[in-house]
Amino acid sequence: MKSTHLTHLKYFLLLNILCVLILGSSCKKQDQFLDEKPNISLAVPVTLEDFQLLLNNNLVFNLASQPALGTVSSDEYYVTSADWASAFTPEERNAYIFSKDIFQGTLITNEWMTPYRQVYYSNIVLEGIEKIDIKPGQESQYNQIKGSALFFRSLAFYDLLGTFALPYDSATANTDLGIPLRFSSDLNIKSVRASVKEGYDQITQDLKASLLLLPDNSIYKTQPSKIAALALLARVYLSMRNYSLAYQYADNCLSVYNTLVDFNTLTPTVNAISTSFIAEVLYHTSIENYDITDRTIAIVDSTLYNSYDVNDLRKTIFFSIVGGKIRFRGTYDYRGNKFSGPATDEIYLIRAECNARSGNTSTAMKDLNDLLRTRWKKVSGLSTYVDQIASNANDALIKILTERKKELIFRGIRWTDLRRLNKEAQFTTTVTHIINGISYSLPPNSPLYVMPIPNDEIQLNGLPQNPR
Repeated sequence: MKSTHLTHLKYFLLLNILCVLILGSSCKKQDQFLDEKPNISLAVPVTLEDFQLLLNNNLVFNLASQPALGTVSSDEYYVTSADWASAFTPEERNAYIFSKDIFQGTLITNEWMTPYRQVYYSNIVLEGIEKIDIKPGQESQYNQIKGSALFFRSLAFYDLLGTFALPYDSATANTDLGIPLRFSSDLNIKSVRASVKEGYDQITQDLKASLLLLPDNSIYKTQPSKIAALALLARVYLSMRNYSLAYQYADNCLSVYNTLVDFNTLTPTVNAISTSFIAEVLYHTSIENYDITDRTIAIVDSTLYNSYDVNDLRKTIFFSIVGGKIRFRGTYDYRGNKFSGPATDEIYLIRAECNARSGNTSTAMKDLNDLLRTRWKKVSGLSTYVDQIASNANDALIKILTERKKELIFRGIRWTDLRRLNKEAQFTTTVTHIINGISYSLPPNSPLYVMPIPNDEIQLNGLPQNPR
């Protein structure tokens, strides 16, 4: 049984690589969903150019490349009972109502396979480039390739931990079960679950190593850069509730690049915030495309919609009213996929939150006001925004977290925020979805915040399952 599984998995992964390396001309058409990264047809991955090509695969690393069952289970939207029942996979329906058995015997799920495919590609590159004799003048290219592979593997591990392991808790992370940390492309090596702490230690270690290798900026938004790695470190440490280090990396990132886009300059399309990348994007990727969260199905709650001020341009740029229903269209992905990469707005909010938590009320509110000022309507060239004032640090924190939910909606971030903020009594949230008159609830700190590992991984590798 295990041999058959490995043969299938190897075939699946090698087919993807062959698509990049041998059938480049035919796969290229699919692979250029953003028209932003070159793909060259090659035969065998033995040179630096070959390994760069493996990392240039948008279908692996950028398009619908991050797990989204957390988004399906979150409180950012609702669906009608008829829509829930009509067209979705059991995986989507079950995640929406917080079922214990989400996959219902499905052997392979993209939530697990896609990140591990990214790990596999990254490990092939990291192993392969160590065997190359670097010639004079190739050091920069070598560093960028190695740094990119470390970045991609770190992001994949982070996504897996945020889906299939308990949220980071410094008191229990040493013993909480994490995910298998794969460091080899040899699929015959048995998978073993590391601890949550080991997982996050590996992520931060690799990202810090990538900082020494990556260029400050990348030519293409779909390729990693030092700025993107700083932003990802800020995101990771925030999820760990290590607010001092989250502040440090957010501040370092914004000291290099702090551009915010004036929403008065945007012309949204039916499906997106703009017709091209906007300057806030630090690294471009998107979450898995599930029908249930599609803009034609998912409905934004009117309470959330009405919380946006009448002069807040996000109200009209992020949302459209279709048939009396509020639909989200505010993705930073101009092709309509749900953008999930780091952007400067997120980093401003991270720095603001960390400042509020450390008691720096005025600096926290400055970051929040600097961000919101770019979101407010201008009249005769003058902003209608009035700076918010906080009475104390906790008041600032509440205001910042409120705006964080409104600013980062459908970015694949809310699930992680629910998991970490449920650790604090004043910010606990019970998520409720109603289908056919039945109310399904996800209480704070429920074991249902950890998705089950697919059954084939449990059976074939003997991995302990997550209790639900």
